[in-house]
Amino acid sequence: MQPSSMQPDTVLNACGLSCPLPLLKAKQALSRLSPGELLEVQATDAGSWRDFDSFTQQSEHELMARETRGDIYHYWIRKGGAPIS
Repeated sequence: MQPSSMQPDTVLNACGLSCPLPLLKAKQALSRLSPGELLEVQATDAGSWRDFDSFTQQSEHELMARETRGDIYHYWIRKGGAPIS
């Protein structure tokens, strides 16, 4: 899926925050979403590229896409878990 076609349910601006804050803020934002909803994270910390990849591999969440636009890293994370009926 192309990032430009994704419509996030929530956008988190973590620009200017240093590691590990972008990931911690993303975890907090994900906790407020329902399973299946999409979070877009924007960050300027270069370490976030590795952090978000590792986090999603070790969690139930899915890294749908990621890209760099200028100095900003963009991540699209789909919250995992069973949908609430």
